[in-house]
Amino acid sequence: MLSARYFPYRLHFKFDAGTSRGILKYKDSWFIEIWDNDAPKVIGMGECSLIQGLSPDRISDFEPKLKEVCCQINNLDERIQHSLIDFPAIRFGLETARLDLKTGGQKILFPSKFTNGEDSIPINGLIWMGKYHEMLNRIRIKIDAGFRCLKMKIGAIAFDDELKLIQFIRQEFPPEDLELRLDANGAFEPDGAIQKLEQLANYHIHSIEQPIRQRQWEAMAELCRKSPIPIALDEELIGIRSSNELSRMLQFIRPKYIIIKPSLTGGLTVANGFIQTAESNHVNWWVTSALESNIALNTIAQWVYTLKNPMPQGLGTGQLFSNNVDCPLHADQGRLYYQPERSWNPGNFSLKT
Repeated sequence: MLSARYFPYRLHFKFDAGTSRGILKYKDSWFIEIWDNDAPKVIGMGECSLIQGLSPDRISDFEPKLKEVCCQINNLDERIQHSLIDFPAIRFGLETARLDLKTGGQKILFPSKFTNGEDSIPINGLIWMGKYHEMLNRIRIKIDAGFRCLKMKIGAIAFDDELKLIQFIRQEFPPEDLELRLDANGAFEPDGAIQKLEQLANYHIHSIEQPIRQRQWEAMAELCRKSPIPIALDEELIGIRSSNELSRMLQFIRPKYIIIKPSLTGGLTVANGFIQTAESNHVNWWVTSALESNIALNTIAQWVYTLKNPMPQGLGTGQLFSNNVDCPLHADQGRLYYQPERSWNPGNFSLKT
């Protein structure tokens, strides 16, 4: 007989994180724990992470649904399982908590050379939106820290200032030394997007994520045909509920890449299906976290390592928060390491606000 419970955890950013939708000062997660009553010391843990204004989960019904799942953990009938299609964050947290319990509750869900400390994962350095000089300083910090792939969020300051920042990067680091990815988070208007992409292309950009807002398939398809910069779909995947639906979208828009966030798409099983669908449609992919705590980041990193994708992944977000959970994950020189000699700090879970 299983038991389950959940509790909230508010993560605070070390600095105000700018996005095209505004300023983030904190974000909320809920941890779900599952254990067998015959062995209560072995606890599987998962994280249900939300980004307000982006996550598709119905916020008003979120905690009631979590409570229902925990109360019915031994009897998750078809009705409850089906209802979770509208709660991808809960599906992800439930799936990983079950997997953690099955593998012994040690947060080693996918044993590998990564979790043994013998190998690492290449990651990009994330440059948040902000004022010009804030972003310039963040760029310098990431480059000094050894990152050779930067992902720069754009769309919150004057476009000419963003071009100056990109020009600064390219003056110091040619494309063979530094891969530069951009993420517009849907900030461009369809009518003027191609002109901006043409200007950005002068700086040897690897790719740009979601140049216009999602659900504009015809406009996005036209951009993918005309853009001198490869386009990656990110928010476009939110709300896609099946591999068949994803395949229809990919065949219509024909992007170069898709960005997979398990918290937003419904968990690892769904994400694996999306990867298979992308590859069958000749679309490349990489994985990023969705600003989860180290609990979910650990799960995603271990899973990603098993996929053997050589591209830098978007898994460098663990250092963004002032009250993240202490864990064996460690970013250094543009790579993510798992240091098994470092322990998890369960004491951090008492910091629920």
